[in-house]
Amino acid sequence: MTTPRLGIAYVPTHAPETLRRLATTAEEAGLDDLWVWEDCFKQSGLASAAAALAWTDRLRVGIGLMPAPLRSTAVTAMEVATLARTFPGRLVPGVGHGVQDWMGQAGVRVASPLTLLREHTTALRRLLAGEEVTTSGRYVTLDRVRLDWPPTEPVPLWLGGVGPRSLALAGELGDGLILANALTPDDVRGAVEAARDGGAGEGFDVHATLIAATGPHAQDRVDREVPLWGREPGQGVGAAGDAQALATAVGALADAGATAVAIQPTADEPDVEGFVRFLGREVAPLLSAR
Repeated sequence: MTTPRLGIAYVPTHAPETLRRLATTAEEAGLDDLWVWEDCFKQSGLASAAAALAWTDRLRVGIGLMPAPLRSTAVTAMEVATLARTFPGRLVPGVGHGVQDWMGQAGVRVASPLTLLREHTTALRRLLAGEEVTTSGRYVTLDRVRLDWPPTEPVPLWLGGVGPRSLALAGELGDGLILANALTPDDVRGAVEAARDGGAGEGFDVHATLIAATGPHAQDRVDREVPLWGREPGQGVGAAGDAQALATAVGALADAGATAVAIQPTADEPDVEGFVRFLGREVAPLLSAR
C-alpha cells in the first residue's frame, strides 16, 4: 500500500496573520504539505503560497484552487513561474472553475466554465513550458506571449472540479486532481475513475481533504463542521478520535486513490498548532507503518 503525503489545510476562515506560525509548525512537525485556499473574498492563494514558501525550507505548498475566471492566464503564468523559480520543486498550483455565485459577484462569470478552464489550462501549461503562445479562443486570447523567466523545471499543474466532465478534463489536461473537502472514500474512488475516463494515467496525483478533530468531544465537533460544507453527519465524511482513528481514515482515502491528504481542522479547533504537531508526530508514523 502506498503511503499518501500528509498535509494540513489552511482554511481561509483564519486571519492571514496566523499563516506564518501554522506553516513553520507544519514543517517542524514533519508534515509533507501545506495547502492554501483561494476562496472569495477571503485570501489570495498565490500570496499565501508565496509567504508560506518563504517562511519554510522543505514544505511543499499547494494552491487549491485558483479560479480561472478571476485570473488572467498571462498574469497567472508570470506569478506561478516566479514562485517556481524561487522555490523549485515545492509549489503545486491548482486551477478550477471557481464557485459560480462568487464569480458572478466579481463580474467574471462565464457561460461555459468548462471551455474557459480548458483554454486557460492549455495556454498556462504552454507558457510555463517556455513556449511562445498565440491563441484566440472563446475566452483566452494571447498574441505572441512568452515568459522571460519560465520555470527551470517542469511545474505540476493540477485541476479541480466536481462534475463528471470537470473530473474528466482534469484527467485529460492535469498532472493531478484536487477534490472537495467533504467526501467519503467512495466519493474519492468515483472521482478517480472519472479522471481516468478522461485519460489520467500512471503518476496521476489526487488530493483529498479530511475534516478531522481529536481530543474531548471530537466527534461532536466534526458533526457540527460537516454540514458547513454541504453534507450531513453520519454519511462517512470526516474523522474523529485518536491518532489511529485519523490514520485509518487517511488510509481509507489513500486506498480509494488519494496520493495526498490534507487534514482540515474544525472551525472550533482550540489549538491549531498543537493539532498540527499531533498530526506530524502521532498520525504520520502510523501511516508510514501501514
